Amino acid sequence: MQIAIPIYPAFTALDAVGPYEVLQRLPEADVVFCSEERGIIRTEQGMLGISADRTLDEVDRPDIIVVPGGMGTRTHLEPDDPYVRWIAKVHETTEWTTSVCTGSLMLAAAGVLDGVDATTHWGARGLLDQLGAHSVPERVVERGKVVTAAGVSSGIDMALHLAELIEGTERAQALQLGIEYDPDPPHDTGSLEKASQEIVEMTGIAMAGEYDRASQMHSLGEPTAG
Repeated sequence: MQIAIPIYPAFTALDAVGPYEVLQRLPEADVVFCSEERGIIRTEQGMLGISADRTLDEVDRPDIIVVPGGMGTRTHLEPDDPYVRWIAKVHETTEWTTSVCTGSLMLAAAGVLDGVDATTHWGARGLLDQLGAHSVPERVVERGKVVTAAGVSSGIDMALHLAELIEGTERAQALQLGIEYDPDPPHDTGSLEKASQEIVEMTGIAMAGEYDRASQMHSLGEPTAG
């Protein structure tokens, strides 16, 4: 069972690594990180790099895809973009097509979410709607063979949900215990609906700064692959 995680410059680390940590534990799982070119692909701040050992062209019939989000998604939303074309192509034969956070924007750009309920990071719900999807404020949304997850940490929830669909409830429960996924956050501000307006505004400022840094990395051609 090949599970492909496409990565691109300025992706969010946990969007990719969270689901990887769950799904690589499934029986017969073969998880591959792929990109437009082989090499080290760096996250939004450029501090962490993950090796893409295969190109998109080399991964042409994955059973499952997990598209991570990140500030870099905004540069991959055109129909002729290599990642968008790849998603549209492989979706035809996947068993499951999934995304985390703003990875759903790339699914939408590929036509996968036309008129379909989907979720994403709360800050991108409007854009997701503009791209043809119907955004809903849920943590994990399953519609047919498409499963989308909300922001960043929800990728772990999505992967456990997917594991249950593939291997059953007990296997998913065992995987959850194996990674000791038992969230007990110190504050109850983990969703837009729970946070105060002050915290929402503070987060928005921080995200704008992250987007500026990611855009600067991309425009300056700082090392992303190879």
